[in-house]
Amino acid sequence: MGLELADNVALVTASSSGLGKASAEVFAREDANVVVNGRDADRLDEAVEELDELGDGRVVGVPGDLTERDDIETLVERTLEEFGRLDHLVTNAGGPPSGPFLDTTEEDWYEAFDLLVMSVVRLVNEAVEPLQESDYGTIVNITSRSVKEAIDSLVLSNSVRMSVIGLEKTLSKELAPDVRANAVLPAPHETARIRNLVEQGVERGEYESVESGLEARGSANPMGRIGQPQELGEVVAFLSSPRSSYVNGTAIPIDGGDGSSNL
Repeated sequence: MGLELADNVALVTASSSGLGKASAEVFAREDANVVVNGRDADRLDEAVEELDELGDGRVVGVPGDLTERDDIETLVERTLEEFGRLDHLVTNAGGPPSGPFLDTTEEDWYEAFDLLVMSVVRLVNEAVEPLQESDYGTIVNITSRSVKEAIDSLVLSNSVRMSVIGLEKTLSKELAPDVRANAVLPAPHETARIRNLVEQGVERGEYESVESGLEARGSANPMGRIGQPQELGEVVAFLSSPRSSYVNGTAIPIDGGDGSSNL
């Protein structure tokens, strides 16, 4: 893509699979140095091996749980130890459990807030100084289209992720011009999680095959399909690059036009 990211250092959380990995992949292809993260050490090692072959930069894996303050501190410390700098922070985390309001416990609310919001707060607190020292400092938060339009039976995602957008907008004003902050709001993409959901649908007899299930899930989208993870990753890398140098404080839906919100 020619995004001028060669030799930059990007930290992408929850990136051993899914949308986080797709984002790390684009950075790696652009010859950036990338730190990837995940809780499953074996899967993380596999991701590092795969990504390290894509470009001229180095890829380093740092295992850790984003709900643990010490793991977040270690994640940023290891990045600085390995590369001596940090230019781009991409925050990402797994989704909270689905369910309606009346089936959601107080503990569920606290756990979702810790995973989705406090992980970002702690990451930014740890990373803000090196990001401010960088010539290219950026933050991109991967959230969900649920911040634009509430999704049935996703009360935790609908509610809690809004805090990340409020934080992102605040950071875009408080940290500029040294650091730009933006967010991406993905609809379903063809990740392992979505394929697993479709496979469960096949077992229940809802679809004839995984392929027909994926096709059915994307049929109502204006693009006629669900997204590919790299399509989101390319937007994340673009927002981190000098090519988007005047883009700050935005929240961009990556949904193929599926949403109905005007804003």
